[in-house]
Amino acid sequence: MTESDVLVCYLTFISVVVDFYNSSYHILFRRPLVCSTDLAGTELITIGVSLVQKHRTEAQTLSAIEHQESEGLKEPPLVVYKDDTSKSAANLSSSEDTSFGEVRKGANDADLSENSGCSATRHDADESGQKRHLEERLAVSRAKEESRADRVQLNKVVRSRSRIVDEKVKEMKDQVIRAKAYLNFTPSNSSSHMVKELKLRIKEIERAMSQSTKDSRLSRSSLQKMKAMEATLLKASRIYPDCAAMIRKLRAMTYNAEEQVRSQRNQEIFLRALGGRTIPKGLHCLSMRLTAEYFALEPEDREFRYKHKLQNPHFYHFAVFSDNILACSVVVNSTISTAREPEKIVFHVVTDSLNLPAMSMWFLINPPSKATVHVESMDNFHWLTTKYNVTLQREGSIDPRYISELNHLRFYLPDVFPRLNKVVLLDHDVVVKRDITRLWRINTKGKVNGAVQTCTEGEPSFRRMDMFVNFTDPIIANKFDAKTCTWAFGMNIFDLAEWRRRNLTGVYHKYLHLGNKRPLWKEGSLPIGWLTFYKHTLALDKNWHVLGLGHDSNVRQEDIDQASVVHFDGIRKPWLDIGIERYKHLWRKHVKYEHPYLQQCNVHE
Repeated sequence: MTESDVLVCYLTFISVVVDFYNSSYHILFRRPLVCSTDLAGTELITIGVSLVQKHRTEAQTLSAIEHQESEGLKEPPLVVYKDDTSKSAANLSSSEDTSFGEVRKGANDADLSENSGCSATRHDADESGQKRHLEERLAVSRAKEESRADRVQLNKVVRSRSRIVDEKVKEMKDQVIRAKAYLNFTPSNSSSHMVKELKLRIKEIERAMSQSTKDSRLSRSSLQKMKAMEATLLKASRIYPDCAAMIRKLRAMTYNAEEQVRSQRNQEIFLRALGGRTIPKGLHCLSMRLTAEYFALEPEDREFRYKHKLQNPHFYHFAVFSDNILACSVVVNSTISTAREPEKIVFHVVTDSLNLPAMSMWFLINPPSKATVHVESMDNFHWLTTKYNVTLQREGSIDPRYISELNHLRFYLPDVFPRLNKVVLLDHDVVVKRDITRLWRINTKGKVNGAVQTCTEGEPSFRRMDMFVNFTDPIIANKFDAKTCTWAFGMNIFDLAEWRRRNLTGVYHKYLHLGNKRPLWKEGSLPIGWLTFYKHTLALDKNWHVLGLGHDSNVRQEDIDQASVVHFDGIRKPWLDIGIERYKHLWRKHVKYEHPYLQQCNVHE
C-alpha cells in the first residue's frame, strides 16, 4: 500500500472523527469509509500523522526557497485578522481522555489547515476591501478637485462677465451724455427728425442700462440698441460739426454735474450730523420725567451730600461737561466700578441750565454708594463774562460739538476748579474699563496736558495737524510744525497749577480771536486745543485711551481689551440706533435698564 493511499485513508478517518465531535454518535457508525486497509486504527493514525508532518515540512522548505528567490521583489506585509479559535481548539487536548488524544491532535491539525485556508480567504477579502476603499477615496478626492476647479473657473467667468457688463454700461452712459449734449444745441421747441431720434435712442439706452443693472447681464437687444445709438450719434456729429461749441457745452454740463455731486455730498454730511445729534425719544422722555420730579422736591432735598470734598485737593477729581443724562451716568458708574478707592472719587458734572434739573434729579435718586457726585450749571460761572467777556457759543455752525458752550468750557478749567491742582477731564461718550486713579501717580514733567497721541498712520484715530490747521497762513506756518504729533481729547489729565503759571487760557483767547478774523483751523475745539497746548502736552501710553468706537467698526479687539478707557468718538454713539453694534455691550453693561424711569420711557437694550 503506497503512502498516498495511507494518507487518503487517514484523512477520511479524521473527517469521520470531526463529524463525531460536530454531530452525534450515529453519524460515525453510519458513514462508510471510502478506502480499505489492513492497518489497525492506531497504526493508521500514527502513520497518517507522520505523513502529514512530512508533507508540512516539505511545504515549509519549499516556501522558504520561494521566499528567498522573491526577496528582491518583496512587498510590504499586510496586517490581516488573526483567528484565535485554533489556540482554544488545540488546548482541548490537555483536558480530554488519553485514548482520544492523538485523534484530537489530528483533528486539530485538520482544523489548523482549514483555518489557514479561511485566513487566506479573509486576507484576500481584506486586501480587496482596502483596495476598494482606496479607490473610493481617490475618486472622492478627484471629484473635490474637479469641483474646486469648476468653482474657480465659474468665478473667473462671472468676474469677466461682470467686468464686460460694467464697461458696456459706462459706454451707454457716455452715449447718453453725448446725445443730451447734441440735444442742447437744438432749439427747445424744435421737432426735427434728428431730435426725435435722439430722444428715442436716449430712452432705449436708459431702459437697457436699467435692465443690465437689474439682471447683471447684457442682452443682445441692448447691444443692438447701442449700435443704433452710435449710428444716430454719427449722424448728429455730421449735422453739428462745431467742435468748439460742443466743448463749451460739455464743460458746462461737467460743471453742473460737479455742482450736483457737491450739493449731494453736503446734504449727506448734514443728514449724518443730524442723525448724530438727534436725541432719542426715550432719552427725551427720561429728561422730562426727571425734571418734573425735581421741581416736586423740597428745596433742602435738592442739595447734594459731601460738599466739603468738592475743593479738597487730596481726592481724585473728575470733570464731565455734558447735557446727556444717560451718558454721564455711564461715565460715573464705569469709573467708580473700576476704582480701588471709590470713596476718594469726586465727580464734577457741569451742564446747562435747561438740563440741570433732570441731571441733578438722576444723581439724587441714584447716588453712587461711596463716591461723591456734584452737579452744577455753567450759568453759575459769572466770571466768564466779568473776567473774560466772552460768549462760548459759536454761531454759523450746525454741529452741536461746535456751537455748544460746554465744548469750549474745557479751556477754563483753572477757573472752574480754583482750588484744585489736578483734574481728569472725561468726555461723556467714554467708558472706563480699568482703574484710572493711577493717572495721579504719573509725573507730568512740567507739562500741562497728559493725552494719548494720534499720529500713528493706519490707526482709526490717526490725525495730522495740517488736516485741521491752515498752514498756508504765515502766523501758523512760522510758529508751528505741521509734523508735530497730534493728540486726542476724551481722557486728559491736566496740571492746573502749571496751567495757571503759563496762562494757557490767555493763549487760547489769543488764537480764538485770530480765528474769528481769518480761517486758521476747521471748526471744533480740537485744532485750537493743539495750538493752545503746543509743546505743553505729555504723551501717555496708548493703552490709556483707545479711540474710534464711534466711527470705525474695525478697531482691534486686542486694543479694546487692554484699554483703560474706550472712546465712542464720532457720530455713531452707543445710545443711538446708528451706533456700531459690535461695541454697544461695553456701554450697555453700565446702564440700569431695570430702573422704573427707563422702563416707563421704553429705554431698553
